[in-house]
Amino acid sequence: MDFEFSPEEQAYQDEVTEFLRQNHDPVVMDPTRENFTQLVDTPERRAFMRKLAAKGWLGMTWPKEYGGQEKDGIYEFILNESLARWAAPQIGKGVGISGKTLIRHGSDFLKQKFLPQILNAEVDFAVGYSEPQAGSDAANMQLKAVRDGDGWRLNGQKIWTTSAHFVDWYWFGARTDPDAPKHHGISLFLLPMNDPGLEIQSMPTIGKDITNQVFFDNVYIGDEYRVGELNKGFQYISEALDLERFTMFTFSPIEERTKLLCEYARSATMDGTPLREDPVVRQKIAQAITQTEVARVLGLRFVAASVKGDKPPTNEASEYKLYATNLSQRICNVALDVIGSEGHIRVDTEEAPLGGRFEGAYRCTVVETIGGGASEIQKNIIARRKLGLPKNF
Repeated sequence: MDFEFSPEEQAYQDEVTEFLRQNHDPVVMDPTRENFTQLVDTPERRAFMRKLAAKGWLGMTWPKEYGGQEKDGIYEFILNESLARWAAPQIGKGVGISGKTLIRHGSDFLKQKFLPQILNAEVDFAVGYSEPQAGSDAANMQLKAVRDGDGWRLNGQKIWTTSAHFVDWYWFGARTDPDAPKHHGISLFLLPMNDPGLEIQSMPTIGKDITNQVFFDNVYIGDEYRVGELNKGFQYISEALDLERFTMFTFSPIEERTKLLCEYARSATMDGTPLREDPVVRQKIAQAITQTEVARVLGLRFVAASVKGDKPPTNEASEYKLYATNLSQRICNVALDVIGSEGHIRVDTEEAPLGGRFEGAYRCTVVETIGGGASEIQKNIIARRKLGLPKNF
């Protein structure tokens, strides 16, 4: 089995790399940035995304009838990993999640309204699945959507909604049939974030990130903004989560952190002995390098499996997400062990070894193992859907 790029794919990677080199912006491409929201709501990020759109690199895998190029998924994989390697903004929820779901399940009205805007980097989305009583168990969401004429009246709450405080549209699930089994009474909707019935309460975190609670107070939305069939929203949400598990969690940062750890071990000493000569350190770094390559292959496996079907491959998405995010956390743990207590000095401190990169990265990796479905959920998906085992709760 050949895991190398074809000449055409390698040429595209070279083109992306040259583009990033020529358009390097230290504000947009900052490897010391600790979190997503420090960048995403900025003119610099939006300008960068418009440059990607001008190159025709957004929605490359989409059908031509919707403005895409019908490229193989490997090209999107190359783009996303190259962007991550340069610490640049990635293609995001619009192209990778909302757009692909709308193509499969959206009405003509929704496709015409949103797909061109997504391709031109003119619209941003927030995703709302989690609620106070529906975290990993997303199907337990209780946000009520009650029929009201030609639309719906919504009341309830969402939580942990990243970027809700600045994006244009809200992509969320609501319970449209309270009497149906919990997986079968949910519908998927789109709502403008400036709706007067929405109240957004930001929640700053210890890592300087910002997440949000979103409250619906008798919000009205027309039925034309419902995505797909009534009460089949959880199916669409599950497909979108498979896309998120691959699109939003790249392996390139893992690779870069492993390289950074190697460089540190080559030059640092402990009690006068070079770290590179410590057999325990050498073994841990060798494991990190090997496991990073496994993460890359699992990503390529997801891409290959995506070509074979009309929806994202669930098992491969869960395997990749579970392995990559837990590996990312393990590598940060190894790095902090190798560096010692000084490794916990924050990124904005001059004395921090390696610029404090691993201290900030470790906190981010904890979130990565939860977002898009916690590791325990991924294990259940693999156990039940691939291995035919019972769930563990």
